[in-house]
This record gives sequence, structure tokens and C-alpha cells, in this order.
Amino acid sequence: MRRSSDVLAVRAIGEPNAYEIAVEVASPDTGCDQYTDWWEVVSEDGDLIYRRTLLHSHVNEQPFTRTGGPVPIRSDAVVVVRAHMHPWGYGGRAMRGSVANGFVAWDAAADFGHGLAEAPPQPPDCAF
Repeated sequence: MRRSSDVLAVRAIGEPNAYEIAVEVASPDTGCDQYTDWWEVVSEDGDLIYRRTLLHSHVNEQPFTRTGGPVPIRSDAVVVVRAHMHPWGYGGRAMRGSVANGFVAWDAAADFGHGLAEAPPQPPDCAF
């Protein structure tokens, strides 16, 4: 059984230091017991820049796209966009790149962004 969320695409619109980012995610959601509970933008050094929490599972909407922002990055800043799967954590396909040059699939090391799963903001209880 697959236990991870995969980022399929990343698109950004807006201005530097205030981008709205749309992230397309595919995940094996089954309901509140197993669902993508956020996607996030992380610096190459593993620091959390922005997190978009998700309020419910997307069992009948796969893949799904959600936007978030403003995301405070420069157009040439190389970042990682990845998703988190409740209750399993990270581990699916991430994307790495920049607004200026685009994003490509990237496999993060197991310890990339260590400790970010506990960082705020955390999602509220799953609605459905």
C-alpha cells in the first residue's frame, strides 16, 4: 500500500516575495485516517518557508490542486516543494526548482528538513 503524497506540478503567479503557488498533489487518501494534510515550500538548507495546511481528505478528487501564499521567495530562489501524508509523514515525490526556471521532480534525502513535521502551522482536525 502506498503511504506517501506525490507533488506532480508547481506553478507560481505574482511578484517576488509574494507569490501565490499552486501545487498539484496525488495521494492515496482514504479519509481522515490517511490523507495529505499539507504541502510546503522549503529552502535548500531545509528551513520551512511556507506551509499550506489542508482541512480534509481528497478521496474523490485525485489528483488535486490547492493554492497558497503569499510565499516570500525571490524568483531565482531554489526551493523544494513537498507534501506530507497523515499519519505517515514525508516520503513521496517532491519538486525542486525556482519560479524563474521551473520545477522538476526531486527525491529528497530521508533527513531533509528534519524536524519540520512538528513545526507550525499544523492543520486542524480533519473535517472529512
